[in-house]
Amino acid sequence: MRLLLFVLLAALSAPAGLPVAPLAGAAMAQEAPAAPDYPQWEKDAALAEQVLEQDRASNQALEQLRQRIVDWRARFAAVQSANQQRIETLRSQIAALGAAPAEGQSEAPEIAARRSELNGQLAKLEAPGIAAVEAHSRAEGIIREIDTLIRDRQADALLKLSPSPVNPINWPAGAAVLTQGLKTLWSETVGAWNNPARRTELRNNLPVIILYIAIAGILVLRAPGFIGNMTARLQRSSSMRTRALAATILSLGQVVVPVLGVLLLVMATKATGMTGLRSGELIGALPEAAAAFFLARWLGASVFTGGTTAPIVVERPAEARFHASMLGVAAALEVMRVAFATDVRPPLSQAAQSVWAFPVAVLVAVFLFRLGHLIRRREGTLDTDERAFGARIQKLFGTALVAASVVSPLLGVVGYVAAANALIWPALGTLALVGLVIVLHRFLTDIYLVVSRSGEEGREALVPVLLGFVLALTALPALALIWGARTADLWEAWNRFRGGIVLGETRISPTSFLTLVAVFVMGYLATRLVQGALKYSVLPRTNLDKGVQNALAAGVGYVGIFLAALVSITAAGLDLSSLAIVAGALSVGIGFGLQNIVQNFVSGIILLIERPISEGDMIEVNGQFGIVKGISVRSTWIETFDRTDVIVPNGDLVAGVVTNLTRGNLTGRLILKAGVAYGSDTRRVEAILKEIANAQPLVLVDPAPAVIFTDLGADSLNFEVRAILSDVNFKNVVLSEMNHEIVRRFAEEGIEIPFVQRDIWIRNPEALRGEARAAAAPAPATPAEPAARRTPDPRLIHNDPSEDDPDR
Repeated sequence: MRLLLFVLLAALSAPAGLPVAPLAGAAMAQEAPAAPDYPQWEKDAALAEQVLEQDRASNQALEQLRQRIVDWRARFAAVQSANQQRIETLRSQIAALGAAPAEGQSEAPEIAARRSELNGQLAKLEAPGIAAVEAHSRAEGIIREIDTLIRDRQADALLKLSPSPVNPINWPAGAAVLTQGLKTLWSETVGAWNNPARRTELRNNLPVIILYIAIAGILVLRAPGFIGNMTARLQRSSSMRTRALAATILSLGQVVVPVLGVLLLVMATKATGMTGLRSGELIGALPEAAAAFFLARWLGASVFTGGTTAPIVVERPAEARFHASMLGVAAALEVMRVAFATDVRPPLSQAAQSVWAFPVAVLVAVFLFRLGHLIRRREGTLDTDERAFGARIQKLFGTALVAASVVSPLLGVVGYVAAANALIWPALGTLALVGLVIVLHRFLTDIYLVVSRSGEEGREALVPVLLGFVLALTALPALALIWGARTADLWEAWNRFRGGIVLGETRISPTSFLTLVAVFVMGYLATRLVQGALKYSVLPRTNLDKGVQNALAAGVGYVGIFLAALVSITAAGLDLSSLAIVAGALSVGIGFGLQNIVQNFVSGIILLIERPISEGDMIEVNGQFGIVKGISVRSTWIETFDRTDVIVPNGDLVAGVVTNLTRGNLTGRLILKAGVAYGSDTRRVEAILKEIANAQPLVLVDPAPAVIFTDLGADSLNFEVRAILSDVNFKNVVLSEMNHEIVRRFAEEGIEIPFVQRDIWIRNPEALRGEARAAAAPAPATPAEPAARRTPDPRLIHNDPSEDDPDR
């Protein structure tokens, strides 16, 4: 918990110091780095290697020695890049002279002299860098050796077997620590009281002491409950849009205000003048212990709020809050225990250390075990994948807490007390860190909701998710510190991250990557700006048709993105020439895997250049009939007359058969079929159909519509009206209007529109009449007569006198 508080204070104080580093870096970049003192470096390196070989120095001494070597390494790294621009210029000059002559060949004396002079200058400029590279490598090796030695010592300390704290033989040693400590406190208090000067100081400061104690009592005992009630009332308020933000900020008073009260209590105690060395250490630890307790209680109240929308959903939120508070009590007891055992003379024995540290660890394990069980058992419906994923993570986290709370006491019972403490306290710190991340994420999400003016549904947006991801990454260093990582390890990892990775002869660092991304984004935005200006301002004022305008705008976009990629790679200083062979090998496999995509891409470029189809054309391809709504590089978007969208790969449009009904013009032919009954005046029918076709405004006069008497059908005399429309898009409208007019005119003229008729001939009517007479005879009444024996209706029987004619 103390480490967690230190991390929080460091995180809060970090922004104030951030601007200093870039300014210092800029100042150093303007000045050439001073040459390192290599004789002094040789002494320090030899001393470090001797210390490592003897392996007698303490960890603190090794850390100080490591820091000195790290400073040397930073100087060598700065010298490595010195004169880099001048070196590149000299190399370019040498390359401009051409290739050096082969053995046995000669070149012009002037060129040879100039080449020798430039090579001399180059060697002189490269010498400091080469020496710095060698020294940098040596410093790297020493630092790695120191880190390895410290890690080995830490591992040995964790696996050290101590006297078992449950063995009664070791209990007197632990009891002696408590007894001796209490005696020391009593003797310090008695000695201070017997000192007349201390009593005089107490009487003089008595009003201030009483005032401090009164204010401290109010701040510690009354203020947290008052602030909690105010926070709950503010959360229930619906009149403020920023109530969630205000409630979170106000709830922090439940931690800050009581700690201030404890600080006043410490000041009151020190103002009495009755404190000694041991009591001063113990009283000085009270603010830290109070901060641990009130922080744990605040986190429990903020995280275990109850309901399905709580950050951590548990079945019994009240019980979870109670166990969180009890863990805070245990953390406060650990702070006071460490302060009580500080500067004990003589130092505590291993048995005393085991017995003295084990009870508090067991207390933490008990409450952490129950809280882990509550976290594992999540209530509520898992109606979405996101909630199901959150439930799995929560169950996994709860299981880890339960496992730590079970394994840690077992290790302590066996005698691995250091390992037990190294497991249970980091587990508690991890729980506190997770709670802090959850609360901070909710606070930042509330800020986003206020800024974006969105409701509670905004919590499911992309920005809150990204905020959670960034917070999780930011918490990783703190998590590493909680679990025993050294600050030097984190700085070493950060330096390696800043150094980047090497691909071929190119080093890709975070700085170069950010430069690449920033330049590409700016180029992309500039390309979109130019593309938009062409598409909506310049090209519409030209005589180019819509297809050419879209093709030019798309071409500008592709060229701009390609140039933006080239410029960004150049600005980042990436040399990808060494990757050409690898890229060539990969291109073969990628070509086979992406051949359809490449085919569609090339087909899209062909469509944009040749423009066999354009937006707004009515086409038919692969049985799909509709209007082209958009042409991209990979596919074409067609909207059918059913108002459905069909995505057609561009390869099908280039390699397949496409019918374009509106290419070049909108004219198209309409064919209408009509039939009349036999006996109608065909010439009159032809004239009526011509009148109807000529009356349509979309039917062209030239060529004039034609009416063709096509055939003598089985049921009708068939005609066709063939007309050319000025806009084929209205083909169905004209067809409907002409059909309406045909029905009306044929009805006025008395022309019958036939329909299919069929005659039914019965081959044996006498058999049916015999069955009818038999059915008409009297018969006994039955409950129900089968339907197949009912008498047929004589009106349905058709008697044909020619039924016996074999030709019929």
